[in-house]
Amino acid sequence: MTAEIEFFFDFISPYTYLAHLGLRRLGATRGATVRYRPIVLIDLMAQVGNRPTTLESANKGAYAMIDLQRWAQRDGVEFAPNPHWQSLDFGLLGRGALVAIEDGRGGDYVEAVYPALYGRPRDLGQPGELLAVLEAAGFDGPQLLQRAGAKQKIDELAANTTEAAGRGVFGSPTMFVGREMFFGNDRMDFVAQALVAA
Repeated sequence: MTAEIEFFFDFISPYTYLAHLGLRRLGATRGATVRYRPIVLIDLMAQVGNRPTTLESANKGAYAMIDLQRWAQRDGVEFAPNPHWQSLDFGLLGRGALVAIEDGRGGDYVEAVYPALYGRPRDLGQPGELLAVLEAAGFDGPQLLQRAGAKQKIDELAANTTEAAGRGVFGSPTMFVGREMFFGNDRMDFVAQALVAA
């Protein structure tokens, strides 16, 4: 039986981009599948009493950018802060992931969107840019975004967030292997151990 990693994530978190790349490597080396569970991180934090301290503290935010560069260099991956932050609609990106998951292409969607956010950043807040990224990955971009705007997907994203809070999640990235929870891109060794045990 193939082991599964359940991945609660919000595209708003650059550390989650790094975790996604780590999960991709684990999938290749351990034969595990990733079950993508998009959430709304700010709503999750409000539900569990957490706070986005890297946004509230200029010092911590500046350090995080240095730290992210260190992780990317260590892992040999591209990383750059997205200069178009204010125009990005992370809720739409999360709902788009739900549509792709429904169609059996969640991994393809995440693989397309994350590099366009933090690898070689593009302004995905511009409809033409987002459509170009989706269509380059083989999606029908207009149809996907239309479906992502449906109330059903808004409700589904909220339900994922509430479920995550109920299971002890307090941030993104969070991974589960069975009942074991792991938080952070720096917990991949523990995730790998849990996969072996599973």
